[in-house]
Amino acid sequence: MTTAVLLISCPDRPGLVHAVAEFVLRQDGNILHAEQHTDREAGVFFQRVEFEVPETDRDRIAAAFAGVARRFGMDVRVRLRDERPRIALLASRAPHCLADLLARWRSGELSAQVVAVVSNHPDHRALAEFSGVPFHHLPVPPGAREQQERELVDLLAGYQVELVVLARYMQILGPTVLDAYPRRIINIHHSFLPAFVGARPYHQAQQRGVKLIGATAHYATADLDEGPIIAQDVTPVSHRDSVADLVRKGRDLETVVLAEAVRAHVEHRTLVFGNKTIVFG
Repeated sequence: MTTAVLLISCPDRPGLVHAVAEFVLRQDGNILHAEQHTDREAGVFFQRVEFEVPETDRDRIAAAFAGVARRFGMDVRVRLRDERPRIALLASRAPHCLADLLARWRSGELSAQVVAVVSNHPDHRALAEFSGVPFHHLPVPPGAREQQERELVDLLAGYQVELVVLARYMQILGPTVLDAYPRRIINIHHSFLPAFVGARPYHQAQQRGVKLIGATAHYATADLDEGPIIAQDVTPVSHRDSVADLVRKGRDLETVVLAEAVRAHVEHRTLVFGNKTIVFG
């Protein structure tokens, strides 16, 4: 048997759930998980259906479902549950998110293939090589960002990368990269934005006596740090916490939240609608 996933969005109307269930039945399939959501303000229906079918391929499922999709005006993505998207991890100097994702991948926790580590600094070569992943150093000389981004896109294309993860990659991406991977670049940042913008956000937060700090993982867009959110979390802090304490707690959150977002994407549990993300359980 093969486990397939349908990710569906369409205008809401009666009969949608019945039509999908009937399709699975016609394929001699068995539904394992089904989750749906209706955005009543927009009148849009979203559904994720995971089901077993006799040994098949994604193209055959998509072709068989085409009639249902046309009938209801559905936007449909078809995935096989055991598909392992090819991922590139981009990082600058901070190692915590990169090291965490590589460790989760080596342990089999991420259903993906990490095919490359790319950095604008040479710091992480040993970490990548320890994990058995090719490392590429692509510096960004002054005035050469566009050239570096063209080289980056060519590099990613050579590895047939399907998802780019910014594991604390401290460079603002331009249209060359963003247009090549729409809704396929995941970024992580501290949740202080926009309250504490610019440099030294933890210093600003400590001086203001914040009571919560957090982290947000989102799809990267041209609007800096304003892309569709995939995962978030917070942890309490107090006046007793130093800046070093806030940095440590923030890094812990960043690793967990980024891993949660990457896992949701590679397990085919995300649908982007406008500037928000539907994340199925």
